[in-house]
Amino acid sequence: MYHQDIFKRLWDIYTTQNPSTKKVYDLFVAEGETVINDHIAFRTFRHPLIGIDRLSKVFLASGYEFKGDYHFKSKKLYAKHFEHSADPDAPRVFISELKVEEFSPFLQETVKKWVNTIPADTLNSDDLIFSGNQSGAPSFGVYEKLRQESEYAGWLYVNGFCANHFTVSVNRLKKYDTIHKVNEFLKNHGFLINDGGGEVQGTPEELLEQSSIKAGMVKFRFLEGDYEIPGCYYEFAKRYPESDGKLYSGFIAKSADKIFESTNFYKK
Repeated sequence: MYHQDIFKRLWDIYTTQNPSTKKVYDLFVAEGETVINDHIAFRTFRHPLIGIDRLSKVFLASGYEFKGDYHFKSKKLYAKHFEHSADPDAPRVFISELKVEEFSPFLQETVKKWVNTIPADTLNSDDLIFSGNQSGAPSFGVYEKLRQESEYAGWLYVNGFCANHFTVSVNRLKKYDTIHKVNEFLKNHGFLINDGGGEVQGTPEELLEQSSIKAGMVKFRFLEGDYEIPGCYYEFAKRYPESDGKLYSGFIAKSADKIFESTNFYKK
């Protein structure tokens, strides 16, 4: 599958299911900005059938290469990032997985059942990353219990496989060329900025600044009825040059750690 086709399909699902993300995109376009993706991110559970190595296959087959990995001790996550070998405008791909084995027997058993109900033809196809939740209607009670252990686990149990976020490259914007300008612009249009640890993660000295809106609330059909929980969010990244003049291309674990919290449950 050609990488541009992959991202087009992911973008269509992302914006259709999360209307707030399309509103952000449209605001920038209305200001005359060209929106280029810095990176796109996915979440999964550590499991041989659906882990990072499984989800990354479709990207590796379309010209991506492994570039770096990251550890998130407090959230019990591991991640890898990939970059396209030939297309400099292709977004980076960031895939994280929850280290299921470090959690309670309840969480481990829930994940095991969740994976076992995914159809085999989905597990074995390139369509896995587009497939959403393949395990039937989730239980709101299970979601709440998972969330107490890990917001990440609760989110993934309901949302399943999709682009967790796209990321605007602030370097490619003209009028809104700093993270602070982006944040003020979005706040003025009623968006909530994820402020866990501050509204801006990272510094120019660390060569990467990031911010994100809080995920919009999306209505899901649970076994117990309809409930709204956080869906996907939009992120913004400003990169700075390294000593050789090239923009820093990696990620900073302590900053990404806070960005993960953009999908934490909140009351509107």
